[in-house]
Parts: sequence; C-alpha cells; structure tokens
Amino acid sequence: MNNRFGFILVRPQLGENIGACARSMKNFGFEKLYIVDPKISFPNSKAKATSVGAFDVINKAKVFDKVEKALDTFNLVISLTARRRDINKKNISIQDFKKIITKKKNLNIGLIFGPEASGLSNKDLSFSNYILQIPTSSKFKSLNLSHSLTIICYEIFKSFNDKKIKTKLSNFRVSSKSKISLIVSHLINLLEKKDFFLPIEKKHSMLLNINNLIYRLEPNDKELRVLASIISSLSKK
Repeated sequence: MNNRFGFILVRPQLGENIGACARSMKNFGFEKLYIVDPKISFPNSKAKATSVGAFDVINKAKVFDKVEKALDTFNLVISLTARRRDINKKNISIQDFKKIITKKKNLNIGLIFGPEASGLSNKDLSFSNYILQIPTSSKFKSLNLSHSLTIICYEIFKSFNDKKIKTKLSNFRVSSKSKISLIVSHLINLLEKKDFFLPIEKKHSMLLNINNLIYRLEPNDKELRVLASIISSLSKK
C-alpha cells in the first residue's frame, strides 16, 4: 500500500531537511523519495546524518531536473502549499485528502513539497490535481519542509492503519470496579489504623476525595496488584 505514495521535494536547499524527510518517511513505511533540481549536492553527508537509520531511503532517492519528469509514474498529484493561490486548482483540506487516498486505492499518488524559502511556484502547482494546505496558525503559516512531510506521512499511515490502532487499544483490559473497590477498602482500613481521618468531621470529604482519585483510574489487573503492594508496604513499620 505505502509503495504507491511518492514524495517529491522540489528545489530543496538544505541537506538536513532532506535527511529529516527521509527519516520521517521510513518511520511510517514509505520509501519513494524524488528530488527535483536540488540546490545542494545530493546525496551529501548532512542529508545522511539527519536521516539517521534511513540511509536506504536516501540511497534509493531519484534526482530529476524538472518537476514534470518526476511525476511520470503517478496517476494523481497533490501539491502542498502554505497559502492559497489564485490558480484554477481545487484546494482540499486534510479531511478531503484522507477521503481521496482511501477512495482511490489503485492509483499511484505523488505529493509535491516546495523549497524552504519560497514554496512551490505557480508553474509547479500547475502539474497537480489538487492543492493541500495544512491548517496552521494564521499568525505564522509556514511549516518546515520536513515537518509538513511528517504530518502528511502520519495522516496517510493513520488512514490505513486506524483499525489496527483501535484493535490494539481495545485489547487493553481494564480491571473491574469490584477489584478497585477491594484496593480502596484496603487503603481506607490502613488509613483508619493510622488515625488518618482526623478531625473526624472531615472524614466524609476525605473519603470522597480518595474515591474520586482512585475510581477514575483505568488500571489493569497487574497495575492493581502493584498498587496493592505499594499500599501494603507503606503500612509496615
């Protein structure tokens, strides 16, 4: 699935950003990195250093002299920009983007990112089907190249792995309230032996606070056993 997505960096200026992009791509299982007219020699030591363990993505990256040549193998192209442009292209949201990629599962999709200083030109944008703007603060819209690519990688990954993520979360077993009640009773019993609930007129509110504190937890059985051991050990002389 991930092999149908390609990430195209147009006229990147910093090897460090290319390396950071490669690292993010590998974090989320992507490997197609295309670079158009880089403004530094590539590959270089800075790109490899910031890619950390993503040397394979850097080594397999393809370099092109023109944007249109980098797009030859893609059926659908989406350009990333920090601001709306006055050109005849459909601007889409992150939600629209996720719908498109999940609906068009048989298409190879290219994602174009512009240079750090100026972003994509109108000519660059002319080759795309859609323009995607990542929502940011209106006071400071410009995102770092690797940061914007990371966000897109994450959104794609999440779109196709949502069920797996939810399954893992659903497998987490929370202890029953009856088991939590036993811990609370044990704690209260020990506190009473230590004359904790003084003055006596405050005991009711103190018990409520203990209940509010412990009953709102969602521990599993192992965590409850650890908590019980801690409470018991603190009661020993």
